[in-house]
Amino acid sequence: MKQLSNKTAIVTGGTRGIGKAIVSKFIEQGCNVAFTFHSSNEEAKKLEQKLSNSSVTCKAYKSNAANFSESLDLIENVTKDFNKVDILVNNAGITRDGLIIRMNEENWDDVINTNLKSCFNLTKAISKIFLSQKYGSIINITSIVGIKGNAGQSNYAASKAGIIGFTKSIAIELGGRNIRCNAVAPGFISTEMTEKINESELEEWKKSIPLKREGLPEDVANICIFLASDKSSYITGQVIKVDGGMVT
Repeated sequence: MKQLSNKTAIVTGGTRGIGKAIVSKFIEQGCNVAFTFHSSNEEAKKLEQKLSNSSVTCKAYKSNAANFSESLDLIENVTKDFNKVDILVNNAGITRDGLIIRMNEENWDDVINTNLKSCFNLTKAISKIFLSQKYGSIINITSIVGIKGNAGQSNYAASKAGIIGFTKSIAIELGGRNIRCNAVAPGFISTEMTEKINESELEEWKKSIPLKREGLPEDVANICIFLASDKSSYITGQVIKVDGGMVT
C-alpha cells in the first residue's frame, strides 16, 4: 500500500530542487499532485508530462505564491480540477544574499514576500477547505538558517525563522479541527542553488557536517511523505531538521 494513495497535494515551487523531489516522491506514493511554477514554463510542462500516468495526475499551475489573489485563484482552480485537497506543501523560496550594509530594500522585500508571505497566502487560502473537511496536513519548508542564522543571509534567515513561528501558531490554531502543520528544516542540500558554490567552500561545508556529506533533495522529500501521510497523524507544530547533524 502506497503511503499517499487517494490523496491530493499542492506543492509550491515544484519545478526544481527540493520542490521537484517532493512532487516526484509524492507521485511515487500514489498522490495526485498540483504543483506551481512562476517562470519555468518549459520545465513545468516536462515534469507534468513525465510524472502523470494512468493511476495519478500531476498538473502544473502558473502562480506566484507571493501574490495573495493568485494564491486564492490557485486553490479555487485546484479544488475544481481535483475535487479535493489533503496536503499543502509551502516550498516556494528564493535567496538574495548580501551583507546588511550592502542589502537593498528590494532584496529584503523579495525574499520576505516569496519565502514567508507565500506561506500566509496559501495557508489562508486553503484554510476554509481544510476547516470544512476537518482534516489537512500543511508542511512548510524552512531552513536551518532560520534556526542558527548565517552571515550574508539576514533576509533569508528572517524569512525562514518567520516560517517556524508561523508553523507553530497555525498548529495551535487549527489543531482542534484535525489540521496539522509542521515544518521541515533542510541543511546543506545539493540543488541548483549549491552548484554555484566553489569546490573549496563546498569541502569546508562538508567538514562541518557530522555525516560529512551534503544532503539530497530526496532526503527532504522523504520526511515530507511521512508528514503528509496518516502515519504522522499525532504530529503537529514540529520543526524537523534534515541536516546531517549540522544543528544538534
